[in-house]
Amino acid sequence: MPSGLRARLRTALAAVICTTAALFALPLATPHPAHAQPPANSPEFEQQVLFKASQDPGYACFRIPAIVKTTDGTLLAFAEGRVLNCGDAADIDIVLKRSTDGGRTWGPLQVVTDGGGDTHGNPAPVVDRATGRVWLAETHNTGRTDSASCSIPCDRTPYIQYSDDDGRTWSAPRDLSPEILPADWNSWYATGPVHGIQLTRGRYAGRLVFGVNTETWDGSRTTANHAALIVSDDHGGHWRIGAQDTWPIADDGTFRQKPSELALAERQDGSILVSGREQDGTDLGHRTQAVSRDGGSSFTAPFHDLPDLYAPMVEGSLLRLGDRLLLACPADPDHRRTMMIRSSYDGGRTWESVDRGTVVTTDWSGYSDLARVDGDTVGLIYEGGAVDARDEIRFARFAEDWLVPRRGPDPVTPDRARHARPAAVLGGATQTAGVFGGALQFDGTDDAVRLPYRDSLPLGTKDFTASLWFRYSATSGEQPMLWMGGVGTGQPQVWVRGEPANHRIQGLITVRDGAIAPQTAYVRTDTAYNDGQWHHLVLRRGLGRLSLFVDGMRSSVADVPGSVSRNSPFGVHIGQRMDSRAFYTGAIDEVHVWDRALTDDELSDPAALRSPKDTVLWLPLDHVSG
Repeated sequence: MPSGLRARLRTALAAVICTTAALFALPLATPHPAHAQPPANSPEFEQQVLFKASQDPGYACFRIPAIVKTTDGTLLAFAEGRVLNCGDAADIDIVLKRSTDGGRTWGPLQVVTDGGGDTHGNPAPVVDRATGRVWLAETHNTGRTDSASCSIPCDRTPYIQYSDDDGRTWSAPRDLSPEILPADWNSWYATGPVHGIQLTRGRYAGRLVFGVNTETWDGSRTTANHAALIVSDDHGGHWRIGAQDTWPIADDGTFRQKPSELALAERQDGSILVSGREQDGTDLGHRTQAVSRDGGSSFTAPFHDLPDLYAPMVEGSLLRLGDRLLLACPADPDHRRTMMIRSSYDGGRTWESVDRGTVVTTDWSGYSDLARVDGDTVGLIYEGGAVDARDEIRFARFAEDWLVPRRGPDPVTPDRARHARPAAVLGGATQTAGVFGGALQFDGTDDAVRLPYRDSLPLGTKDFTASLWFRYSATSGEQPMLWMGGVGTGQPQVWVRGEPANHRIQGLITVRDGAIAPQTAYVRTDTAYNDGQWHHLVLRRGLGRLSLFVDGMRSSVADVPGSVSRNSPFGVHIGQRMDSRAFYTGAIDEVHVWDRALTDDELSDPAALRSPKDTVLWLPLDHVSG
């Protein structure tokens, strides 16, 4: 069937269904509240399914949403309509739905550009407020008939098209290669996929900006990753490459960063904050940022990772509301689930932690985009599903007041390590008598201690020793005592926990070494020590062994070489898994970590166990203030 006829049939079928169904909001299960979050069924929050294969015939899957509001107030919601399967490089169209009432109801599905067997995707819309024209940057490549990714080098080419009637009709796509595709960006190339911006302040007011990420292929391998801003100063007549940041890839396949899928927001001072996905670089973190102070012509510094902004490897979206920036992305640091809105009140220099963000849903969730609907009402379009983040694309409307209120400082407990700031005491952990003065009692629900990130905390490839005292009587559940690093089977990490149902204490490290797959070593006791008495625990990496001591009794296994802190979000928690899926019930005292292997003699010397020498962290847990 000719691709044009196929597109018209799809549009006609969609119109019949959407006229009778999709014009009305399809309610979903309410999102799970986060702490003080207002009720989800309040007038301040509503959501509906916007794209789904079962309600939009002709497509097997919808992915990669983007949204903008036109000068006439129409919301345009874009997505990739994937015809054959949910793969990234098959027959893919860019599709659209329009709303003229602030996202309460939506019109039928339109095909903006038909892939015709090829891949037309990565929608990156940007609205010119001076002319009313809506620009849509996108990327094309040769399509496949299977669900595999694009072969490397991939023939990805940037295109752009526009609408002058609020998205009802669209120009033919125009090849942007002569303007923004240099010869060495000759493999992967991706526009957006998230809305671009038009600058409103200062000497660059009126400039149109969107982001791209690309790769260089030398004929045998990929040698560099590039992140860049694309700008236009003549209302989209011509486009050029502005700010660029390049990260080389070593011969062994490793690289420090790969900033990709760039989301943009103009800050109060007219500068541009750029937030990107970080994809498997050796730096710590899955979100990375840069700033441009000259309208997107250059970056003030290279991208830098945010180690303690917990997120999986996924696209995220930005929106500014006055002096507040919103970031939408999943909050689980290992899986695409738990869509969350986090705020920054200092232009993106710091972001709310996951215990302060607002949960939209605890379902599986992925890519997203944000738009200001009107006043303080925000529209969020995102991938979500009860089974898979790719099940459907949802649209949520919420008022700014629906977001969890900004919280004051947490109570803190001192960290006696050199140059360390106090650790936050979360959830109301209470003081109790300890082995050395006071200790903290954790309720197993939301109590924890979290250390603020600093460069000395990651242990890397070093030997180390971790020591703490614990007391618990739980008979079930996972009982995390100390957690350092990432989470999941593929992220470098260090942890010790009680496993009373399995009658043991377990210590574990996961490492990365070069480009090889992660490796894990674990060591276990043969009893859970859940007798309600104080016990002393030590996890030591040194002399080629990983050893676990409880009250001086040792279990030991061979060490695995590599870094225990690399290419993942990084956190240090007492009494909590990094992903907040388990909390400790019991008391903990005197947590101490050194970046060397203490000797057996030192481990039996109380003075050595309270020594500040080579200390990475030292939490006596004697006092809580604030």
